[in-house]
Formats: sequence, structure tokens, C-alpha cells
Amino acid sequence: MKRIVLSVIFAALFSVTALSQNYYVYVTAESEDEVSVIKFDGKKAETIKNIQVGVWPQEIEGPHGITVDPSGEYWYLSLAHGNPYGRLYKYKTGTDEVVGSVELGLFPASMQISPVTGLLYCVNFNLHGDMVPSTVSVVDVESMTELDQITTGAMPHGSRISSDGMKHYSVAMMSGELFEIDAFNLKVARTLDLDEASKGLVDHSTMDHSKMDHSAMDKKEEKPKEMDHSKMDHSKMDHSKMDMGGMKHSAFKPTWVSPHPSKDLVYVAGNGAAEVLEIDTKTWKATRKFITDKGPYNIDLSPDGKYMVVSYKTAAKTGIWDLETGKELASLDNSQKVTHGVAISSDSRYAFVSVEGKNDDPGMVDVIDLKTLKVVDTAYLGKQAGGIAFWKVED
Repeated sequence: MKRIVLSVIFAALFSVTALSQNYYVYVTAESEDEVSVIKFDGKKAETIKNIQVGVWPQEIEGPHGITVDPSGEYWYLSLAHGNPYGRLYKYKTGTDEVVGSVELGLFPASMQISPVTGLLYCVNFNLHGDMVPSTVSVVDVESMTELDQITTGAMPHGSRISSDGMKHYSVAMMSGELFEIDAFNLKVARTLDLDEASKGLVDHSTMDHSKMDHSAMDKKEEKPKEMDHSKMDHSKMDHSKMDMGGMKHSAFKPTWVSPHPSKDLVYVAGNGAAEVLEIDTKTWKATRKFITDKGPYNIDLSPDGKYMVVSYKTAAKTGIWDLETGKELASLDNSQKVTHGVAISSDSRYAFVSVEGKNDDPGMVDVIDLKTLKVVDTAYLGKQAGGIAFWKVED
């Protein structure tokens, strides 16, 4: 009897301890020049602090990208709207005081720090510039010095580091490329055309093989007829796939890349194609295609490697995928329109999703329980919630 009572007490204490865990994320409010700290206690999500950023009170400077360093001691913020260049700021977590800054390129956006090199890699999105290849800035965060700018593609975005810290991955939205940079020698190692990679794959998870016409496979290959260009209707051509002035305008329009936490794989969001591609970084080939809802924008993978969470910016939803089966487990409506960023907690339990809203709508952060696959609460912050970074979980 005594053993049963002790077991019940222990279970109750364990339950209370589990519920007492607090989760913290940093989120940008791009149209407010604010960064908010969101706290979630397992039931309720709330903004507990608003941090004013920028140096020009009369101007919106656009806090866009945000990341917390591997030690959790500092967080970094890109202010995208500069004159002409943007800046990177370094803050102390907890006190949220500025401890350094450095000028980067045109419209600096997403970023991450390698736990091996200790360097920060930030893409310069070049939103308001010419449609030409832009760069990745490499910053020594100890001295807050820009060491180099590495040229990649047009409108680079989705700056992420491989789990071993040795490689940096980014995509170029307009030129439709995936770039791998060696984190040590700071040079582009490989480039992949994502429009071509997507063409070579079908979504096998949704194919009905019983309805396929296999008889056509037995026919002898015929020599293709020469095309009569005089009879082509150029008004119906897909100019998005044409090479315009030496720069290919991508139909795939990649907006994010996330490396797997333990495997040689990266996942790329095709915002224009409504799909996510899985790329094997050993063979440098696409291995799987996930057909998604409209406008996949950001991706985060759970640290345990089980889930892929994708923000559907156009559809105002969030998709949760089982990486082993390749199936979508849930597609959840967000609290309002224009879904943006995703950050998953270090214990793989919750996904935090920033939602921009429209016009004068407040920004929001939806908290999704990855066990129940439900939105459990929503926190409010300033206008145009964007970049989001997980900070810590504590008892």
C-alpha cells in the first residue's frame, strides 16, 4: 500500500515538474522596430518584454533576421533597411543590451552561427537592388568584424549551418539555386539548380500506380519531330523559366533551407512550386519531394529528427510532416494571414510560428504541440511578426 502511495506522489510531482517548464523565444516585429520575448509555460503564451531596436526614431529600419548563439549567451539581429547597407547587432540575452554592431550588405536577412568556427553567416537579400547575384556576409562575432562577403545567387535567403558546423547552406530565391559553402575556407563548394532538381522527381507518396498507363512504356522510342517556331504562341510561354539577361528567373523560388540534425540531408522550401525538396548532401541530388499547401516559406526540423514543420505563407497554415514516412500529419490554420517563421524547442516538444498579419493587424506567435498536433495558445506582439529564434527551456 505504501509503495502505491509513493508511486502516486512521485507521478504527481513529475507531472507538476513537467508542467512548470518555461519556453522562451525571440521574435521580430518588422514594422515596429521591436523584438519581443515570448514566454510559454506549457499552457499560456505571452509577450513578457518588448525591446526597441534601431537608431533612427523617425524611420522603420526593419528588424528581419534573428538568431541565438549556440551558448545561449547572445542574440543577433539584422536591421535590413540601411542607407544604403543594413547592419548586424549583437545583444546580451537576459539583459538585452547592445554590445556591438557591424555594417553588412544590402538588406541583410537570415543568419546562423557555426558551433565549430564560431563565425556568423548572414545572407544579404538585396530586396531593393538590381536582380544580380548577392552575397553571404561572414562575421567574427567576438570583434564584430565582417571578414568576407561570398557571392552566391540572386536574393539569397534561409542561411543555415549543418549539424557538424562544417557547411553553410543558403538558397537564392530568384535564381533558384542551393549553395553549399565550406565554413572554413569561406568558398562556395557546390551549387544545385533547384528547378532542374524538382523536375527529376515525382511525389511517390500520392501516386496511384494502379492508374498508370504502363503500355506506353513498351512502345519504341520515336525520333522527335523538329519544332516549327513560326507556329508557337509566345503569349503562352512560361517566361519564368527563361534566361533573362544571363540571370535565370526561378519558378521554384526557394525561400529556406534546413539541414537534418543527424543525417546528410537538407530540406528546401519551394515557395513558387508549393513543394519541399529533400537533398542528399553526399550525392548532391534530390531524393524526395513533398507536395505542400500554397507558399511554403520557412522550415524547421525537430532536434530528434522526427518532424519537419513548414510555414505556408500564402495559405496561412502550418504543415507538420513525419520525416520517416514522408506524410503530412497535420495542416493547421494559423491565427491570421501571412504565416512567416518557425522555431522548434530544443526538446522537440513545441513549434513556435510567427504570423505577420496584414495592415494594422498585430503580429502573433502560435504555439503548436507536436505531440497532440494542435495549436495550444497564441501570443501577441508588434506589427509584422517575422524572424523567430528559440532561446531556452528552463524549469
